[in-house]
Amino acid sequence: MPLKGDLRDFSTSQLLNLISVARKTGTLIVESHSDSYLVCFREGKLAYAQAGRSDNGLAAVLAQAKKITPAQYKTLHEKAAGMSDKELGLLLINANYITQQDILTSLQNYFISIIHKLFDLPEGAFRFEGGLQPPESKITLRINLENLIIEGTRRQRELEHLQDELPSLDVALKFSERPGANIQELHLSQDEWRVVRFVSPKNTLRQIAAAAGLNELQLRRIVFSLLQAGVVEIIRLPASGSQGSGSMPADSPEPAQKAARNPAEQRSLINRLINRIRSL
Repeated sequence: MPLKGDLRDFSTSQLLNLISVARKTGTLIVESHSDSYLVCFREGKLAYAQAGRSDNGLAAVLAQAKKITPAQYKTLHEKAAGMSDKELGLLLINANYITQQDILTSLQNYFISIIHKLFDLPEGAFRFEGGLQPPESKITLRINLENLIIEGTRRQRELEHLQDELPSLDVALKFSERPGANIQELHLSQDEWRVVRFVSPKNTLRQIAAAAGLNELQLRRIVFSLLQAGVVEIIRLPASGSQGSGSMPADSPEPAQKAARNPAEQRSLINRLINRIRSL
């Protein structure tokens, strides 16, 4: 009987545990509303993975890992488009551009990041194609699944906790007016700044997630941290239909700088952001 179903009923942890214990060889294909994923296994170990709508070639993986520069990636993408990943890897090693270990580490981190994305999916149709392996041109690894399952299970429990703390994404945020809530004192990541940019009573968390390109776990984690730091506060929006026809579409929230209604508040926010950026 073929292994197929939906992640709502059969979790990623259960899938990986089954593949590991049964030492299965084949490919797991997952289709979600936002992307598709292809994960290959050999005798119960992770061998290869890719996100279906992104550049998954070796050059792109190395650029993402900052092992090559954007200019080098562009050159390789244009000049070495006809080369397989194995051929390109050998070329880069022989030319002393990069080491074999750099390639293997970059690929391992990329493959594991795909597994993490699967754990973050609340739902998605999946099927397992026994015996199906990646093309010969791809570089494959042998990564044990045990630690990935433990880490993934932890991530799922974290998401459940964050869902309890932030049960709805149809609420908005505003900057806190409490003493000590100083954004300049925070060391924010790039994703956190992308969220901060859209903090406004006009933007729901769901809109912010779409604009910032974040999944549910990433957004909830960032918002929870900002709440704990006292930087933002939750605003409960009026019931649906009471906001009038001027409500914003879900894919285009208004940046916080434009959303501030009070000119003094707007200038204060902009100055804080500028000062923080200058200090980076």
